[in-house]
Amino acid sequence: MRPKGFELSEHDPGDTAGVDKDASAERREKDIARLGELQERLYAEGRRALLVVFQAMDAAGKDGTIGHVMSGLNPQGVRVTSFKQPTRTELAHDWLWRCQAALPERGEIGIFNRSHYEEVIAVRVHPEYLAGQAIDPERAAERSFWTQRLEDIAAWETHLDRSGVRVVKFFLHVSRDEQRERLLARAAEAEKNWKFSPADVAERARWDDYQAAFQAALRATSAEHAPWYVIPADHKWFMRTAVAAILVTHLEAMDPRFPTLSSAERAAMQDAVSALEAE
Repeated sequence: MRPKGFELSEHDPGDTAGVDKDASAERREKDIARLGELQERLYAEGRRALLVVFQAMDAAGKDGTIGHVMSGLNPQGVRVTSFKQPTRTELAHDWLWRCQAALPERGEIGIFNRSHYEEVIAVRVHPEYLAGQAIDPERAAERSFWTQRLEDIAAWETHLDRSGVRVVKFFLHVSRDEQRERLLARAAEAEKNWKFSPADVAERARWDDYQAAFQAALRATSAEHAPWYVIPADHKWFMRTAVAAILVTHLEAMDPRFPTLSSAERAAMQDAVSALEAE
């Protein structure tokens, strides 16, 4: 994604890049299997980590995409964190603290379902939330306040990259009409009622404010070492295929490798094998 001059409105949430649905499913199946292979190597290597960030409007498909694309991974090497309303303990620390505490360990894939970006998106739309951080909400009117927060995020992600954590960020771009249909579907199907929240409907009144906040964040924090990918989300099959393909690309670029044994370790292994064979 090109940061400067990026216009979210120029990107069609219904775009499928001319990809056929059946061909997409075949590609996705292969990439999910490939993710499993690469994860095993990353876990065995134990030197680096991958952090995957998902941001979106409500009902864009974050949960489903995470569950589907990550279905081929070993849960032992995956850490998923869903960021909801901050707790009292989290509010007592700086606003990046809870995300720092949730980072994946070396060898792991970490998934943020919402993330530190809520601090420049939801909080920007609802500056009253700043009071819980002991910050005067009137500061939200200062352009420099948000510029500084975005700079802090960019600096933190640079630090993560230098520390061996590759950051890949997805904005699942759903249209307002499609979101409406998905919210109505949740209300109409008993099995999905638990996912329906009147608050999600109320937030639709701030749609334009959210789009502006997302655009500002995408522009300010997309970098080569921590790129944003705007994924058309009106067609779930395309969205999931795109996410899987991008993750494979990044893991292959990381090129994790199984550890090689030293001569001493190999000799010790051979002695152990000989002992087993002699039983």
